[in-house]
Amino acid sequence: MKCYSEKASILSILFMGLGQLYNRQFGKGILFAAVEILFIVYMLPFVSRGLWGLVTLGEIPQRMEAGKILPGDHSIFLMIYGIMSVLLLLVFAAIYVMNYFDARRVGEQRDKGKPVKNIINSIATLYEKGFPYLVLTPAGIFLLFLTVLPLIFGMLIAFTNYSGPHNIPPRALVDWVGFKIFMELLRLPLLRETFFGVAAWTITWALAATFTTFFAGLIMAVLINRHGIKLKRFWRTIYILPWAMPGFISILIMRNMFNGHFGPINRYLEFIGLPAVPWFAETEWARTTAIIVNLWLGFPYFMAMMSGVISGISKDLYEAADVEGASSRQQFWKITVPLVLYMTAPLLIMGFAFNFNNFNMIYLLTSGLPSNASYFFAGDTDIFLSWIYKLTLERSQFHLASAVSIIIFIFIAGISIYNFKNTRAFKEEGLIQ
Repeated sequence: MKCYSEKASILSILFMGLGQLYNRQFGKGILFAAVEILFIVYMLPFVSRGLWGLVTLGEIPQRMEAGKILPGDHSIFLMIYGIMSVLLLLVFAAIYVMNYFDARRVGEQRDKGKPVKNIINSIATLYEKGFPYLVLTPAGIFLLFLTVLPLIFGMLIAFTNYSGPHNIPPRALVDWVGFKIFMELLRLPLLRETFFGVAAWTITWALAATFTTFFAGLIMAVLINRHGIKLKRFWRTIYILPWAMPGFISILIMRNMFNGHFGPINRYLEFIGLPAVPWFAETEWARTTAIIVNLWLGFPYFMAMMSGVISGISKDLYEAADVEGASSRQQFWKITVPLVLYMTAPLLIMGFAFNFNNFNMIYLLTSGLPSNASYFFAGDTDIFLSWIYKLTLERSQFHLASAVSIIIFIFIAGISIYNFKNTRAFKEEGLIQ
């Protein structure tokens, strides 16, 4: 009994390309062998050094001898090189597995007495059946190193002591500390109070910002699409302008308008005999201001989306409701709202995730003010993302910022996945089994 497949499989495991050469596919075998040779000669030294750096994060810090600064190991660079080494190993392992299954498959064809394809036929088959993979593979490799690598790097920082002023490379090394920073978030009173205080406001802000813009957009869409309303295009154009303008410009303008000292809003209030309002000086006023400004900038998006949904609702439903004697209010709550929610629930979930991380609105409008003396580098209007920004760029607390980022990711991912799976729009037509 012939056993080409077994011999080809063993040879392909011993060295890439040997199985293909045994199967008399010389062009393919030379190509696989060349890949392994190039990896051993050029990439293996980099990979071995990178894995050493990922495990140790360096052994010799920057130091001074005889009045000269001698370079040392840079822990952060070593971590990045280490992650790159792991990803390169994964890519090489994928090619190695591909080499094994290819040699085994061709060997099985030889066992059955089928002819072996030459290099020209193999290329033709690859182009015919594997063209999508040829196009997607380069993009996947770029995604691996430009997106996955930074994500892994950001997560690993949470398990180190990378923070100022004592653990900043190159003058000092960074060490692995495991889950220490996560435990400190729960154990140390200052960090615990800051974390849960910022978390409470972040969730409140995300819910308020999402639902106010959602229902304001819904109401405006219903009013504009109401029968008998004239100049509908004019109203749609006017109300879409806040969303069409660059957001950071609008936010900075609003910040000046609500300024407690020279802002035109307080000036007008004083002109008509009312007291000035401490828009950014008191916690409740600052949070309310953020929600109001976000409402102004965010409702046009939902209005535009819901106008299309409302336009698609069959008029027969409303005519039937009129015949049954339903009022306009009843038609709104029994027909319009359920159908709009059915079609736009995914937008509501994505809006919550967006507002949960709406850094521009909070940082540009309030900068986290007013300050809170019981918080660790955070203010009363800081959300998680603005707090992370301050921890990293202003205070060099990279390990703490990374830990908070991981918690945010787990929370948002969990909420989004759960809600998407339980959204009826995603269950239709077998989109989610």
